[in-house]
Amino acid sequence: MGSKVTIATLREKVAKGEKITMLTGYDYPLGLAEEKAGVDIILVGDSLGMTVLGYDSTLPVRMDTMIDHAQAVRRAAPNAYLVGDMPYLSYQVSIEQAIANAGRFMKEAACDAVKLEGGRNVVDVVKALTKATIPVMGHIGLTPQSIAMLGGFKSQGRNLEAAENLINDAKALEEAGAVALLLEAMPPEVGKIITQRAGIPVIGIGAGPYTHGQLLIVHDMLGFFDAFTPKFVKKYANLNEIIAKALSEYVADVKSGSFPASEHCYKMQPGEAEALLKKYGLE
Repeated sequence: MGSKVTIATLREKVAKGEKITMLTGYDYPLGLAEEKAGVDIILVGDSLGMTVLGYDSTLPVRMDTMIDHAQAVRRAAPNAYLVGDMPYLSYQVSIEQAIANAGRFMKEAACDAVKLEGGRNVVDVVKALTKATIPVMGHIGLTPQSIAMLGGFKSQGRNLEAAENLINDAKALEEAGAVALLLEAMPPEVGKIITQRAGIPVIGIGAGPYTHGQLLIVHDMLGFFDAFTPKFVKKYANLNEIIAKALSEYVADVKSGSFPASEHCYKMQPGEAEALLKKYGLE
C-alpha cells in the first residue's frame, strides 16, 4: 500500500522536477485501477455528465451526483490526492453557497481539494474557500461550464491579449490562495509562462509539455468515449472496440446456445440430478 499523496507531496515533486500525473475518475472500478497505477491526483470531474451520464455538456450535473461519485472514488483510492469538481451554479450564486457545497466534498467524500472554473472573476470565492480551510485548484483556459459564453469547446489564449488575460488570471488565483492550477486547451507558450511564474503546482490538459503535470479525461485516453476527441488527447487503448467485440460474441453465444456450457453450470451431488429429472418426467 502506497503513502497518501498530499499537497506537500505535490510541492515536493515540483521542487524535484518530477512530473505529476492526474486523471479523471468517476467510479469505484476506475478509482481502483488508477490507485493501483500510481496516479497522483484523481479529479472527480463534472465531465462525468458527458462521459458517464450522456449529456451534451457538463451543465446539468447536480451537486448530489458529484458527491456520490466522489465517495465511490475515495473508497477505491484512499491514497490519491482527490479533487472534487464544483458543478455549474454550485459556487457562482453566493459565497455562502460555495462554501457549503465545497464543504460537502471535504466532509462527505473526504476530498483533498475542490476545483472551480474561472480567473479573476472567481477570486472572491477562492479567498472565501481558502479562509474556510477548503483547498482550491483553479481552472482557466477552456472552461467547459462557460461554453455558452465561449461559443463552444474552443482553445483559448491564442493571441497576445487573450494570452495576457490567462497569465493575469493565473497569478490572481494564486494570490487568492489557490493551492494548484489547471490549464486547459491553450498554446504551450502560455502554459510555459504561467508555470514558470507560479509558486504552486500547475497541471495541464492540452496546455503543452512545460506544466508540472498532465491531466487527461480517462474515458478519452482509454478510447471509451466516442462523441468527440480533443486535439490534445492521446489514446492509450480502444476499449469501445474491445467491449463491442465482447458484447457481440456474448449475444451470438446466447442465441446459438453455446453459452452457458457445462463448465458454467453448478453440479448436483452424483446421481441426484438424474433422480430429480426422473421425478418430474424430464429424463
